[in-house]
Amino acid sequence: MTPERLGLLWGITVFAGAGARLLAALTGLPGVVLLLLSGLLIGRSGLGLVEPLDLGQGLETIVGLLVSLVLFDGGLNLRLPGDTIKATVLRISLIRLVVSLAAGFFAAHWLAGLGWSVAAVYSAIVLATGPTVVTPLIQQIRLAPPLGDVLEAEGLVLEPVGAVLALLLLELLVGDLHGLRELALGLFARLGGGVGIGLFAGLILSEGLRRVGPDSSLGIRLQLTLGVLFLLYGLCEWLLPESGLPASVAAGFVVGRRPAVEVNKLDELIRELAQLAITMLFPLLAADVSWGELSPLGWGGISCVLVLMLVVRPVAVSLATIGLPLDFKQRLFLGWLAPRGIVTAAVASLFSIRLEQAGVLGAGRLQGLVFLTILMTVGIQGLTAQPLAKILGLLVKEESVLQDQLKDSSQSGEVLPDPS
Repeated sequence: MTPERLGLLWGITVFAGAGARLLAALTGLPGVVLLLLSGLLIGRSGLGLVEPLDLGQGLETIVGLLVSLVLFDGGLNLRLPGDTIKATVLRISLIRLVVSLAAGFFAAHWLAGLGWSVAAVYSAIVLATGPTVVTPLIQQIRLAPPLGDVLEAEGLVLEPVGAVLALLLLELLVGDLHGLRELALGLFARLGGGVGIGLFAGLILSEGLRRVGPDSSLGIRLQLTLGVLFLLYGLCEWLLPESGLPASVAAGFVVGRRPAVEVNKLDELIRELAQLAITMLFPLLAADVSWGELSPLGWGGISCVLVLMLVVRPVAVSLATIGLPLDFKQRLFLGWLAPRGIVTAAVASLFSIRLEQAGVLGAGRLQGLVFLTILMTVGIQGLTAQPLAKILGLLVKEESVLQDQLKDSSQSGEVLPDPS
């Protein structure tokens, strides 16, 4: 690809994402839904202006670095106040790991027609909800706590697990791994190794930020953070492929929890960069989807996704919340909202390429079914989240919203009009 064509590809992608963000701000529609639609419009399913595969091997690197930034931001803002939230997140994660993995495996084979091996990879890829989708949604609809904390933490815990497990199942499928014992050891090594390296990097980064001091240039603090994060991701991927994802979450969690590090202003910049990464990634990855991959799935693919949405998720949440102090309305909302996000799309795109290179049948159907899952969960649940939360009375009260606005304005010096 020529440099001019490469520049045009990125220009179209970022412009499409920015346009989707603007449209979301003007209409109040969920931004993630419009980002996906913008990608379909400029990609193989629409105008054919963007072809992600033109990036070659650089696609995997770019996607990985941007995803690590998004997950680092999630770890930085991860809060688990109270034993109830911690217990809820832990139980939902463990039960969904078993129930959703098995259910997705059988549904993908029996309903969508994937081969058993490819169905196993699919079930791991779509295991986790996406914090890149959940966080903007709960912020936009102003979901009352503790549901927002539970949904964000669930995605941050399960997303790296699903990505690592999917990679190992892929390696098992193409013959790079042999037997379940090697798969289990690989899962433990990548998750444990990634978390361990991430915790160490988080300590190093937080100590560096503390020594630089809050009075130093914010730009220096941001550059130091990005430098450590991207080095951490590259090192982890070099040592243990896919361990960079859990490492990024762990590093962000440590930095956000260190009391000696003042990260408020830095956090705002990191969040803006993470939002920019999402604005770039969603259209780019959605542009790789073609109707030729979606249409052969037919009603079987749609049925597969509906089973995951309407049966598997509610059952898993119901089992996980038995005995916890959550009322029926909270459980109902937790059982409904489970959109898939950036990491799911990225893993699907990259794994589809690897399967095609290995000559495995069903690679295109795998990517098509994953993106059908993303489109249906983001579209249906994204559009219904706010009306459902409002009906159930789970939104933050208007008085609390006004207090938050007054608090924010007092910190920034902005004068709000008299609410009366």
